[in-house]
Amino acid sequence: MYNYQLHQQITESLQQNDLDIAGNDNLFYTRFVANASSINTLFTELYGHHAKSKELFAVLIQTMINANKNRNAVLKSKDEEKAIQDHWFLSNEITGMSLYVDRFCGNIKNMEEKLIYLKKLGVNFLHLMPIFQSPQGESDGGYAVSDFRKVDERFGTLDDLILLQKKMSDEKMYLMLDIVLNHTSYHHEWAEKAKQGYKKYQDYFYMFDDRHIPDQLDKTMPEIFPESSPGNFTYNEECKKWVMTVFHNYQWDLNFGNPTVFIEMLDNIFFYANLGVDILRIDAPAFIWKQLGTTCQNLPQAHTVLRLIKLCVQVTTPGMALLGEAIVAPKEIMKYFGTGLYTAKECDFAYNATQMALQWDAIATGDTRIMLAAQNEILQKPYGTSWITYTRCHDDIGLGYDDWMIEQTGFNAYEHRTFLKNYYSGAHHSSTARGALFSVNPKTNDARISGSLASLCGLEKALQEKNKPEIELSIKKILLMQAHSFFIGGVPMIFYGDEVGYTNDYSYLNDEGKNYDNRWMHRPIIDWQKNKNIDVEGTIENKIFSSTQKLIELRKKLSVVADYKNLIWLTPHNIHVAGYLRHAINKKLYCLFNFSNAPAYVTWYAFKEHGTAAKKLHDHWENKTYDVGADNEFLIIKPYSFCLLEQQ
Repeated sequence: MYNYQLHQQITESLQQNDLDIAGNDNLFYTRFVANASSINTLFTELYGHHAKSKELFAVLIQTMINANKNRNAVLKSKDEEKAIQDHWFLSNEITGMSLYVDRFCGNIKNMEEKLIYLKKLGVNFLHLMPIFQSPQGESDGGYAVSDFRKVDERFGTLDDLILLQKKMSDEKMYLMLDIVLNHTSYHHEWAEKAKQGYKKYQDYFYMFDDRHIPDQLDKTMPEIFPESSPGNFTYNEECKKWVMTVFHNYQWDLNFGNPTVFIEMLDNIFFYANLGVDILRIDAPAFIWKQLGTTCQNLPQAHTVLRLIKLCVQVTTPGMALLGEAIVAPKEIMKYFGTGLYTAKECDFAYNATQMALQWDAIATGDTRIMLAAQNEILQKPYGTSWITYTRCHDDIGLGYDDWMIEQTGFNAYEHRTFLKNYYSGAHHSSTARGALFSVNPKTNDARISGSLASLCGLEKALQEKNKPEIELSIKKILLMQAHSFFIGGVPMIFYGDEVGYTNDYSYLNDEGKNYDNRWMHRPIIDWQKNKNIDVEGTIENKIFSSTQKLIELRKKLSVVADYKNLIWLTPHNIHVAGYLRHAINKKLYCLFNFSNAPAYVTWYAFKEHGTAAKKLHDHWENKTYDVGADNEFLIIKPYSFCLLEQQ
């Protein structure tokens, strides 16, 4: 609804800041006026009760104006280019890699020379894991930030990052960085001032004089790391207060009920946008709003905060997309794309963590029925948003799908989850995996899984036993998993080291800052001598790298796999095979994956169920063309193999 007074307020504010609303700044002005009512509505919904609500809304407007003024001409030009493309991030031509700079190549300066390696692989989108200042030994992998605007000296300097971004931009590569909204390190300037007794900064956090309210909150708040960091509150001796510390005792939760915190963190978001970030990964958004009597996760106000951030970014730095790192149940994850009037207007991206976990379920059991049971919910993702698809990331693997999905296939949910945990920790007699259980909760017996893609697929065990057939089989599993993620829709994200088959790195056990967290086993230190084997024919590194390279090339070639909500799951004619159709005008690509250790037979009827029946199918992976046979005849897919079949 048009608001004349708000229009006037924005016009006057821009003019007072010497912005040319009829000229160079007209696009910013137009976007601002078009979205002002929604921004005001969301801000009022969150903070209308605050005594200084109107005053702080004016501060929000000024923060957006300042960010626009600080955005350079190159970035504003890229904003316009992306707007012309319309949902630029849905493209099939984007493939990402996520990495720790220090473990990948030492520092940011060295990253520039490694861009050649990444381009050779086909990667054109880079996620640098947290690089901003965090205390050694209490960094939580960089997610305990003590300065949101200072690159940690372990990685280099802010100038190094700016130079790398420029080089990447010249090479037409995209950059993603993290913003940790939920908490700061207890060494952050705000926390230090809170410890010194400044009331203003104590209000930036959740701080209590006694255990009365913390005890009430603890009744409904689950523990995130019950082994290494039990409880949700830590007593701080310096200020004599109990502080909310949901993740670790050195990470203090920010109070987004305080509008000043929102504005301060939005200003940090704009700082990252003006560094040239293309996608901003918002860490742990499910936790950013706390309320007594709830789990303090996935609350409606958390979504309101994200919607407000999205609108402010859309107005001020529109070329930057937002990724919400919410690793939650399928029904909950959909809400992070927005609902109701805000459908597709919250986060542009989310991690398809459910599909990732379902792949691991299928590779352990050889059965795809649970995967298929989950798809109706996953397919609810609205048009104009996208997934980050992956087989592995820096985090543990949680079995985050619902019990009914398991039970619908005839399995007992508890026994099935127990089997998976035993399988991937190597405790089951049939297992080839070498992983470990992470964050075991003795009260619920819940646990998550650590381990590299290669080790969980059996490569570590096969190498130890010098078993050549098992080595080849594990490579097939790795490629099967990657191919399934690459073509299902979304932006595929490779975790560094997986492109050459790195197995678990146990050196973390000798580091006191890491040995309490077994997730470091799948965060390897890259040995660049080993990586040179990508050019040595017949080596494991060469086989996995060249095959991953081929998958990326095929994905860029096949426009039908762009994420335009064009995926149909095929009827399960064989419980060992997961199959889906990617379709567009006059284009059909059938992607079939055999998750079993035996040949799988799929009736040719599977290619006749959706529209015009195929007569010929070309497999882009094997470069082989098939004549579609009779319904009582079969396509045979080898163990742990896949087909990418385009209708001719």
